[in-house]
Amino acid sequence: MVIPVHDVNPARRTPYVTYALIAANVLVFLFTPGIAGSVAGDSELSQLCHLQAFLEHYAAVPQELIHQRMPQIVPTGEVGIGPQGPGCLVGPPSYDKSPQLSVLTSMFLHGSWLHLLGNMLFLLIFGNNIEDRLGHIRYALFYVTCGYAAAYGFALANSDSGDPLIGASGAIAGVLGAYLVLFPKARVWVLVPFLVFLPLRLPAWLVLSFWFVLQAVYSSGEGVSDAGTVAYAAHIVGFLTGMLLAWPLRPGTPPPEPRSLLFGRRARPSW
Repeated sequence: MVIPVHDVNPARRTPYVTYALIAANVLVFLFTPGIAGSVAGDSELSQLCHLQAFLEHYAAVPQELIHQRMPQIVPTGEVGIGPQGPGCLVGPPSYDKSPQLSVLTSMFLHGSWLHLLGNMLFLLIFGNNIEDRLGHIRYALFYVTCGYAAAYGFALANSDSGDPLIGASGAIAGVLGAYLVLFPKARVWVLVPFLVFLPLRLPAWLVLSFWFVLQAVYSSGEGVSDAGTVAYAAHIVGFLTGMLLAWPLRPGTPPPEPRSLLFGRRARPSW
């Protein structure tokens, strides 16, 4: 595994959307009820119950996305005492949930600091150049499109799963796929763990291809004991979606015909 820390690929414009996405992800994480509870000193069970209820409400769930099958009983966020001792109370949902909208909200949810910081590191390193290439608005649409494709791709492969799907990984995987297509020769500084962390400057195509192969291996369940807890399939779908969307913009692609030529008229030169 290699850890990217910086790319040698300056951008021409300030990546406002990338910065806004990072800020939004951090703020949502800090205000996630279960996370906030740990700061307030609540018990572990209370934190867990609050977090379960929050994720049930705002996370994407494969069986909801594919079958539109909404649960009749959900965690309420409260702690109760049952025959087996203390536990999280469940009851009918007090809200109406849109499975389609939950895909968007799930992109800003993370389960731990490690999950959050790992995603934001990749977004910070590679997102600025994709935003620079696409422009702010198109980049925002691209990011959301990759996130939706990743979520629905994972849901199709796990249509009966009731486990919540959270994280920006699918959308960020799309950013990585676009970077591979648009800037394959850019250099990326990475840390390679070998007794100590060795800094190396490698071509982007090597770093990102290795990352993709690793996701494919982990998705198959090989080389990792907890493959079921990470949506590696979503990473693969997001990455391929990003490559596909960026392909028409790859270096060497001729520019599109002027619009007026599409209707059989000669373009008027501009000065």
